[in-house]
Amino acid sequence: MKFKAIIHEAEEGGYWAEVPAIPGCATQGETLDELVENLREAIEGCFSVEPLSFTSEPGRVMEIAV
Repeated sequence: MKFKAIIHEAEEGGYWAEVPAIPGCATQGETLDELVENLREAIEGCFSVEPLSFTSEPGRVMEIAV
């Protein structure tokens, strides 16, 4: 799979990036090479999280904060 990342220069030096297709997926690095490595790890980490599951009776509405 290929994902687009938006790369920003950090105010304190280095870089940070976000992956718009994966909400909450962001990372940082001191160099562009480190940033790319960290992005790969961040994307893999986002996909390794197991989705939440629950059972409920039909017709009920449940709000869950995570």
